[in-house]
Amino acid sequence: MSVKNKVVIITGASQGLGKAMADVFSQQGAIVYNFDCQPNNNPGVTHIAVDITCAQQVGLAVEEVIGQQGKIDVLINNAGIIDDALCNKMTDEQFERVIDVNCKGAFYMTRAVVKQMYAQNQGAIINISSIVGQYGNIGQTNYAASKAALIAMTYTWAKEFTRRGANIRTNAIAPGYADTEMMQSVPDKILERIVQANPLKRLAQPEEIANVALFLASDQAQYVNGQVIGVDGGQRL
Repeated sequence: MSVKNKVVIITGASQGLGKAMADVFSQQGAIVYNFDCQPNNNPGVTHIAVDITCAQQVGLAVEEVIGQQGKIDVLINNAGIIDDALCNKMTDEQFERVIDVNCKGAFYMTRAVVKQMYAQNQGAIINISSIVGQYGNIGQTNYAASKAALIAMTYTWAKEFTRRGANIRTNAIAPGYADTEMMQSVPDKILERIVQANPLKRLAQPEEIANVALFLASDQAQYVNGQVIGVDGGQRL
């Protein structure tokens, strides 16, 4: 699954799944950029501080990468946050903040990057959705909506970006529950219930999600387009 010398932008690559992907891609010889407010702390990853909810900042950061490398091969829309509450108790600010980061941020990033991909007539876009975007979850109206939107945009972009013969593939990954910082706030009782409901009886390791992204970004996945790949250990079987 060669990604050597591919220019890869990953949003939210300072921790969690994003960091695992940045580290795996850099180990495989990719030129990796982390678009995040915080650095990745991997010397093989170039950090650009950017608020992806600001279209102007996104545009300038993408131009910086193009100026340095002359191309963008892969975009991974990974950045995501949670701010949970039951629907009747969720504030406007909670809903809008999650939608802004998880959904609008991916739109701003893709809109900026796909212009370069059109110019070079190739590219791969990977949206990191969630099992919650497919099946919902109590107390996560905002998060579920944002992750479902990523799936809908994946299907749309898979059709739109290829309609004039451009080799620009768009796919999504829908991870289950992974052993990341985001899960550390989950109470032990609930965490144990999640683990026991999984046929494999464990959480995913971040590298297991990263390896699927590596495949989708590689030349070996040239005929994979418009797919949502669940990496959840069979959580919903």
